[in-house]
Formats: sequence, structure tokens, C-alpha cells
Amino acid sequence: MRLNNLFYKISHWESWDWRIKYVPILPVWMWNCIRARSFWFFTPSNSKLVFGGFEGVTKMSIYEHLPPGSYPKTKLIKAGQPFAEVEQMVNSHYTYPFVVKPDVGRMGLMFRIIRTPEALKAYHEFMPVDYIVQEFVDYPLEVSVFYYRFPGEKSGTITGFIRKEFPEIKGNGESTIGELMAASPRVCFRLDEMRTKHADKLNVVLAKGEAFRLSNALNLSRGCSLVSLESEKDERLLKLFDELSSYSDTLYYGRYDIKCASLEDMKAGKNFSIIEYNGCGAEPHHVYGNGNTFAKACLILAHHWNILFRVARRNYRLGAEYDSFQKGWKIMIRCRRHFALLRKLDAMFPDF
Repeated sequence: MRLNNLFYKISHWESWDWRIKYVPILPVWMWNCIRARSFWFFTPSNSKLVFGGFEGVTKMSIYEHLPPGSYPKTKLIKAGQPFAEVEQMVNSHYTYPFVVKPDVGRMGLMFRIIRTPEALKAYHEFMPVDYIVQEFVDYPLEVSVFYYRFPGEKSGTITGFIRKEFPEIKGNGESTIGELMAASPRVCFRLDEMRTKHADKLNVVLAKGEAFRLSNALNLSRGCSLVSLESEKDERLLKLFDELSSYSDTLYYGRYDIKCASLEDMKAGKNFSIIEYNGCGAEPHHVYGNGNTFAKACLILAHHWNILFRVARRNYRLGAEYDSFQKGWKIMIRCRRHFALLRKLDAMFPDF
């Protein structure tokens, strides 16, 4: 089984550590730094977002730049806030279930669906950082759209459109959930984490064909699958994202993660909700969802970095500034520590 998993990892470049995947195109990144005369050449891209939205930006600050009603109802909870206040706010504005996640987060770390007051209390007492409470969006589809627009231009470009599918295992009528997880190539690399989250279900035997969802977070790093929707890109889709991008004239380069009732509804501008907007640090997920070779993926990523340079340079010429090296370095160090903490917490805290 271990040999099968090793072969899967070697033959599927998508599962490699991100540092390995990006090594071949580091010269492109460095060339853009040289051209901009700034190590943080990307920061003017979304100039009203902290660090251009690369890292460290709060979700609450991003929602300020989206049209009202285009994202779920969201409230900020401060670390250490008395639980009685949190409970009162929740009872006044939300119904169960709802979503909680860090205000500064990534990769679905500490994303949970809260179904009971007891679960909310456990999450609140466990979380040492600010987090948000957000209404649960029950649309059946979640998609990602990678979009950029040059400042001063009315229309942009959609480079990627994919659908996300939850990470699941399927029963055979004989094996336990723990055994099925260990045998799954997509799960074995995060087996300790999954065993902790599903500790009370490891010995459950799934019926033949029965599906068991391993994570409610539709993030690539949490094991979700990506399916290409390249053929669905059209003028209606572009018009919607031109309008979203132009609302506050801020969101020029990044990835929208959206839940919707259907693709047709979303293109018509109805029955959708923006779950996340990821700024200039966003990865173009369509490199994974289109059957690309590693070489082709490197070309796509390098192309996006060059586009990012051009968007940032255009904003720079319009008056936006590059962050100083010292400022950017402090943000990066703070984020490394913050995400290391979230990763540790996420591995320890169960899925409800």
C-alpha cells in the first residue's frame, strides 16, 4: 500500500510540496522584482488591500470591497470576547447551522460548520485569534473564477473557471473508515490529521457505495478535487466579474470562490454568493483542473506572475506604492507564525 501511495505521489505532480512545484519558475518571480525595483512587486496590484491581498489581509476588510448582498452575512468575533456576547449575537442574527473560520486564514484551516450551541462554545473557547461567523450558504455548486483587470480598463479577463468537489471516501461493505482513509492516495498524506478529526468514526464500516465526506472545506489543500469548466466561460460570465471587480475599483487580480444554485443562475447574476476573494497571493487553480502536465502548469503560473507585475505596475503609475522591504518582511513573518498556529489548531480540533 505504501508503494502504491509513493507511486501516486511521484506520478501526480499536483500532490508535490508547493516549494518543489515553484522552484522552476523562481527566476520569473525574481525578474519581476528586479523590474519593479521592489522585492514586493505585487503589492500595488490590489492597492486597497493589505499587502495587495498576498497574505495577512482580513476577510472582513475584503468584504468591504464587494457589493452588498454578493457575500454571506458575516460578523467578526474578537479573540477573548465573552462567550455570552457571542451567543447573544448569534441568536439575534443567525440560525443553525452556520460557518466559522479565522478572519485571517488560508487553506480552509479551522473552517467548521457549527450545528449546535455546544459546538460554538467549544470552537470559541479553543480559538485564540479573531474569527468570523458567517451564514451557511446551501447552494449545491462551488466554483472558482480567476480574474484580472488592468487599472483604467473597463473589462478584464477570466483565465480560469473550475468546479470544486468534496474529498470523500466510498465504502466497500467490509473496510472501516480508518482503513479506507489509509488506502486512499488523496488522503494518506494527511492521515494523522484525518484520524484526529474523525476519531469517533474510525471503526465504522461503510456500506458498499456509501460516501463519507472527509472535510467540509472545499480547499485543494484539504483534498478537494478540481474539475475544469473551461467550456463554460462566456461573455455573460465576464460581464458579471467585470461588475464585481469595478464595484469599489479595488479587486484587480485574484480568485473568487463562489457558491451558486447553477452556472446559468450565476451567469445571470442571481442565486450566488462569494465565499472568498483571494488577492494577489491566490493560486490559479485551473492549473490543476485541466489535465495539465507539470511543464504546462509552470508556463501558466509564470504567465500569471507576469500579468500580476503588469497590473501592479499600472497601479504604481497611478500613484499606488510598493510596500517597503521592512514592512513586507514583518507581514510575512507574522503570517508564518499565524498560519503555523492555525495548522496546529486545525489538526487538533475535530470536525463537527
